[in-house]
Amino acid sequence: MSVLVVTGTDTGVGKTVVTAAVAALARTRGASVAVVKPAQTGVRPGVAGDLDEVRRLAGLTDLHEFARYAAALAPASAARLAGLPPLDLANCAEQITSLDRDLVIVEGAGGLLVRYDDEGATLADLAHALRAPVLVTVRPGLGTLNHTALTLEAMAGRGVELAGIVIGAWPRRPLLDDLCNVRDLETIAARPLSGVLPEGSGRLGGPEFLLAARDGLAPHLGGVFDPGSFREDCHARTQTYGELTP
Repeated sequence: MSVLVVTGTDTGVGKTVVTAAVAALARTRGASVAVVKPAQTGVRPGVAGDLDEVRRLAGLTDLHEFARYAAALAPASAARLAGLPPLDLANCAEQITSLDRDLVIVEGAGGLLVRYDDEGATLADLAHALRAPVLVTVRPGLGTLNHTALTLEAMAGRGVELAGIVIGAWPRRPLLDDLCNVRDLETIAARPLSGVLPEGSGRLGGPEFLLAARDGLAPHLGGVFDPGSFREDCHARTQTYGELTP
């Protein structure tokens, strides 16, 4: 069994869409795939959450949610506010390990160091316990370089392996900061991008989403995305911006 943990540099960066994209491509290769959301926050019981989005986008039904808290807060804070016990990440790791699948994708809540309990357990701790690499979903624009560098530094300090960096929502009309950040993100990660998904991918239907996943993720994630060509295109477009600057 292979386990992949998906995190982000912040909330709302596209982790669920990236999770669904990796799952969808793995299914097309004939792999048995399960997706785990250890803790869903900001969603009341009976209301569609992140795993429902994965189901809609990837057509996957092997979905596992271990805890749900209504408040849109970090899991530890949301559990405390609701008067509910926090998620036990050690037990969570055991449940994930017990899944007999070719691939188990674990989607975190918020960023890498969001607290799951009052003792400070984080997704990084879960990834370390599982010995699982972490795929980091990032924004393309201003602020992303600092957020990404901090996330990768935290991973390195905890002995957590980087599976790659994916831009979760590439704008239809990228600005200069978006274009310039591509090369810098690769420099920070010391590797090419592992994917770039167009903004709005989460609104696509199943077949269209599968095509977007294929075009937007690199070969090691099951797609055909070429980071070199994407980087060169971004560089060429920055030159155009430079010509327009007085």
